[in-house]
Amino acid sequence: MKKFFCLLFCCLPIAAVNSQQTQKPPLHAKNWMAITGKPLAATAGATLFQQGGNAVDAACAMLAATCTMWDVLSWGGETQALIYNPTTKKVIALNAMGVAPTGATAAFFRSKGYEFPPE
Repeated sequence: MKKFFCLLFCCLPIAAVNSQQTQKPPLHAKNWMAITGKPLAATAGATLFQQGGNAVDAACAMLAATCTMWDVLSWGGETQALIYNPTTKKVIALNAMGVAPTGATAAFFRSKGYEFPPE
């Protein structure tokens, strides 16, 4: 009986690892694609982009759609993004990780001579 339980406990982790593997289809795109873990959110981003929005607009639409789904219901969260500006040919890094200080208001940054949002 001890050998049975020993064998059972040795095989359980292997079964758990195999059951968690999924098949992801390869993704192909010529000019752009909208990707989220939620197909409806990706559709929202793609639709907004096709209607004339830019990539940031599409990302905001996908975030809004994702945050209203029952299993991930929340407003806010954290994000990191690289945004390419074709006019200036520069990449802007956005790091919105963690909590913003309560004093980080538009008035505070204007008093420091910054345009809002600060660059």
